[in-house]
Amino acid sequence: MRAARSLTRVVLARHGEAAYETSGSGDSGGSLTALGRSQARALGQELRAEGISTVVCSELSRAVQTAEISAGVLGLPVHVRMGLQEYDVGDERGRPYDPGLFEPLMLAWLRGDLEVGIPGGEDGHQVAGRMLLVLDDLARRHRGATVLVVSHGGAILALLGAIARGRPGLPRDGNDMPGCATYSLQHDAGGWRFAGPASRRGGQDGPGEKTS
Repeated sequence: MRAARSLTRVVLARHGEAAYETSGSGDSGGSLTALGRSQARALGQELRAEGISTVVCSELSRAVQTAEISAGVLGLPVHVRMGLQEYDVGDERGRPYDPGLFEPLMLAWLRGDLEVGIPGGEDGHQVAGRMLLVLDDLARRHRGATVLVVSHGGAILALLGAIARGRPGLPRDGNDMPGCATYSLQHDAGGWRFAGPASRRGGQDGPGEKTS
């Protein structure tokens, strides 16, 4: 029983489908589309039986909107945390999205090659490191509870590459992560481990859509 009480679970979700104010890479805004709002409601409905105690999200609007809709279904408030945002695209900010640049980067991070990054931006170690700082704090504050964390495709891939490289159930690549796809993480005295995909919803491109 003591071990069960010390186990913290995180349901890590990508935000729902979003539309953006500009066509440049690294757009920090983004608002949910009608499909994205539907995905967020479905996420909340699917998590009703999971005993979610807290909902946390990045400060970017598309993540906040997703969290607010899901939390509304669950009857919970939303807590915004720095450190869960999408990765910094550096010198590519504002330029047209280049799949030949970003898609290999996402695949490399997922495979655990976290040293690579965009010039002027973050590498995978930096992204995963700040994500883990937030998750470690949540594990301390909510020991034995289940927390919903809403973040972004590239940031999630870097994190999964850091803690679960090669594990069954990971996305195949950066395009294999629909809106509001969820991944289950568990934390105990041994640290974080990947417990598998929690669910998948269709209708959203992967993090390639302007690295969201």
